[in-house]
Amino acid sequence: MTSGANLSARLLGQIPLLTLAGLCIVTALLTDRFLSPINLSNILVQSSIMAVIAMGMTFVIIGGGFDLSVGSTAALSACVAAMVMLHAGIAAGVIAGIVAGALVGLVNGVIIAYFKVNPFITTLGTMVLVRGVVFLITGGAPVEGEYGLPSSFVAFGSMRMLGIHALVWVPIILLIVLSWVLHATPFGRQIYATGGGREAAFLSGVPVQKITASTYIICGALAGVAGVMLAARLQSGQPTAGEFYELTAIAAVVLGGAALHGGEGTLYKSVIGVFIMIILGNSLNLLNVDSYWQRVAIGAVIIVAAAADSLRSKR
Repeated sequence: MTSGANLSARLLGQIPLLTLAGLCIVTALLTDRFLSPINLSNILVQSSIMAVIAMGMTFVIIGGGFDLSVGSTAALSACVAAMVMLHAGIAAGVIAGIVAGALVGLVNGVIIAYFKVNPFITTLGTMVLVRGVVFLITGGAPVEGEYGLPSSFVAFGSMRMLGIHALVWVPIILLIVLSWVLHATPFGRQIYATGGGREAAFLSGVPVQKITASTYIICGALAGVAGVMLAARLQSGQPTAGEFYELTAIAAVVLGGAALHGGEGTLYKSVIGVFIMIILGNSLNLLNVDSYWQRVAIGAVIIVAAAADSLRSKR
């Protein structure tokens, strides 16, 4: 009986990977363009930016919250990075973009952890506020300068390293480092404890408020990294970039097996969830499905992910 239960649990744990494999097989059978090198490269680049955002979202969701402001934060970071590097160089621009994202995360974390404001209300407010700030500082126009962004920064958005697009190496490195932080350090265990039960964690000596705030700072900083990557890929800071990123990231994390009530989740499965979302959109494009139906399909996936999370919680 116990071995059967363990086998069932292991199979359930592999559902995200099996779903991804099934989606790839079906799409490859329906269109031969799916496995073309150009299309696969495009999928990897699109997934790389979303994977970085989803990793930050994973920290927040495991800690018992969620963040609706990551799309706006990525746009802010992209524009800030572009503006700064036009005047102070690439390194200063990259740092400024990441710091801008971390500051948004800090604001979210302080309001949620110390002022006890609901995460939905807080991050919904910062989502709108930050997007407004982006339009104010850019005047609604792309940030690219008279002669464009520095050539070496733009080159990073298109160059390859060891045959792999340079942008793809960013989430690979982050996944290795952050997985160690989340699964092999006391800080990571405290995040799981906080999401699993705030009162029990507090009584066990976990600094719940600091841990909660730190997850939002990490999420904001990673949205900042994604924003810098976005600027490199688009060769400019786009104030309209990042729309619906937050919904895609939340859906990807839940599809990867994280629980919306907190205390459960892994980074690599969140990345698998990202691939599911990106490949779904890519498949619909290749099959010439109308863009309006694509939104319907992605919305349905988000609902299914939420329903699956609810069923897991009941079990």
